[in-house]
Amino acid sequence: MATVISSSLLPSSSRRHGAGALVSRRVPSSKCRIALRSQGRVVSAAASAAQPAVGAPEDLVESVLSKVKGTDRGVLLSKEGHAQVDKLTAELSKCCVEEPVKCPLIFGEWDVVYCSNPTSPGGGYRSTIGRLIFKTNEMIQVVEAPDSVKNRVSFSVFGFLNGKVSLNGKLKVLSDKWIQVIFEPPELKIGAFDFRYGGESEVKLEITYVDEKIRLGKGSRGSLFVFRRLG
Repeated sequence: MATVISSSLLPSSSRRHGAGALVSRRVPSSKCRIALRSQGRVVSAAASAAQPAVGAPEDLVESVLSKVKGTDRGVLLSKEGHAQVDKLTAELSKCCVEEPVKCPLIFGEWDVVYCSNPTSPGGGYRSTIGRLIFKTNEMIQVVEAPDSVKNRVSFSVFGFLNGKVSLNGKLKVLSDKWIQVIFEPPELKIGAFDFRYGGESEVKLEITYVDEKIRLGKGSRGSLFVFRRLG
């Protein structure tokens, strides 16, 4: 359970042994913000010349967050709802800064608020039956410079026994948009019990958009993730 839930904060995990590389920080955060504002003007101008209007990145961000709010990270969304989120995020991805892996805006504390495959972050534990037993309280990912990734999932079993899964990993840049994270064995805490088990795991993610509020990512198997910034 621990490996499945916590590793899935970044999709498509596999077994691996190795080390990560450093994240480049050559692009200052101010340039990221300037690029986003500039792209917002381009999108707005295009919207005024064609129908239907697309809207500025800020409007798209608010629409995405509104669509996924209260859906238990996408589990409660209808098929039509998932399609709407997919359409909004596809438009937002067009406004992504160049080489987002170099943008310092990727660093911070992030809440996983949506996944297009409802059971992807957690596997069977996020299925209809699994959610009757395991209630997910939070799914948090902390990305720290230069190359640290920490996943944290807190849950309760039958609503009264609290637990937490933690994973520490190293981030490696694969391309302008793709990253790889290699995680150490997970640490599982349930009640008074605290232990590690299993081996290393590996995940890959394409960053399709990032700003001061949200980050969008797609796994190697196509699952869409929406991360909301906490800090």
